[in-house]
Amino acid sequence: MKRLWVAAVLGAVAAGLPAPAPAAGAAYPCEPTPIDGFGPFGRARPPLRTKIGTGHVLTGTVIAADTCKPLRGVAVEFMQSNANGVYKLAGSATVLTDRAGHFRLQGPVPVRYESLPPHIHIRIDVPGYKQLLTRYVVAPGERRGRVRLVLEPDQL
Repeated sequence: MKRLWVAAVLGAVAAGLPAPAPAAGAAYPCEPTPIDGFGPFGRARPPLRTKIGTGHVLTGTVIAADTCKPLRGVAVEFMQSNANGVYKLAGSATVLTDRAGHFRLQGPVPVRYESLPPHIHIRIDVPGYKQLLTRYVVAPGERRGRVRLVLEPDQL
């Protein structure tokens, strides 16, 4: 969770914007994942696949902030740049969570480009929950990573 927050702060600073405020998780038993408003996603959903390369594996769980229960069948979208720091369709994927809310994405080791650390963009857009747009920052030399993505319910 801390890495996702660090990614949000780094992204805002690199873009010359104020750092995002921490998510207000006091109202929920599970703290929502901080939102990072940046990402290369367009309107179309990335292709449904679990592998976009080799060298790094990212696994995780998607849960609801209000119940702390896993969410199954959620489309988790990923986007990462190529070795030149360019975003292409080949570096994107959509993975569905299983009945325990787990997902797995295999891809190339993310690279550093411009002033940004190696990262993978993540987007989740599920009816009944606020859209989540965040980044997973990959630690130097890391070949495996794990995230817990906590979705905040829509407030009507």
